[in-house]
Amino acid sequence: MKISVITATYNAMEHLPDLVASLRDQVDKDFEWVVADGASTDGTLEYLDSIDGLNLKIISEEDFGIYDALNKAIKISDCEYYIVVGSDDYFYPDAISIYKGIIQENNNLDLVTCPVKYANSVISPKGKWPWFYGQFSYISMHSIGLLIKKSLHDRFGYYSRKYPIAADQYFILRALRKGAVIRSGKDIVGVHGTDGVSGVDYLGVITEFYRVQVSVGFNKFVQTALCCFRLIKNIATR
Repeated sequence: MKISVITATYNAMEHLPDLVASLRDQVDKDFEWVVADGASTDGTLEYLDSIDGLNLKIISEEDFGIYDALNKAIKISDCEYYIVVGSDDYFYPDAISIYKGIIQENNNLDLVTCPVKYANSVISPKGKWPWFYGQFSYISMHSIGLLIKKSLHDRFGYYSRKYPIAADQYFILRALRKGAVIRSGKDIVGVHGTDGVSGVDYLGVITEFYRVQVSVGFNKFVQTALCCFRLIKNIATR
């Protein structure tokens, strides 16, 4: 049962060699890598074209942001499950085998999440209070830390352009609140980069988190209060 690794790139030449090295180092090499490039101009596409030894599929054209690119990559992927991996992320060598082991031992799983290293911390699902933590009550990270059954998009649509920072949160919460089946693994599968939009645009993350939480049905008065608190806290610490 192969897994698709999905990556959206744009002028990512600085980071890609580490990701490629981690893909080459996988103990289980039965996976495909699908890259949706946003018409990079820094040599990214030329570098990708030079790669051999990986089951690599590339498309390169202008897009409407990371989620539009991910949607394109998912649609041309060939496997039952996929993992989103950013160009500045990288896997540990047993990541693919860990995910495969979980889906082979558990029938009909829609989602599998595993711990991810981020900065100086190990991120795992919170396991409580989805009204407060959103998707992080259930998963570690969307990138690196979540295996997704591709057919979920037939039921809940692809990543929405309405949420340029948190479309993953919107998709995942809708799926889980409608009964998608998730399991958690215990082993750390890789390292999540800190250079993405969600790592630097804190105000955007807070406000979009609020929009998603209200959209999926959490109490809007509670979410408004939480949003205000987070904005004040964020501004006060900068």
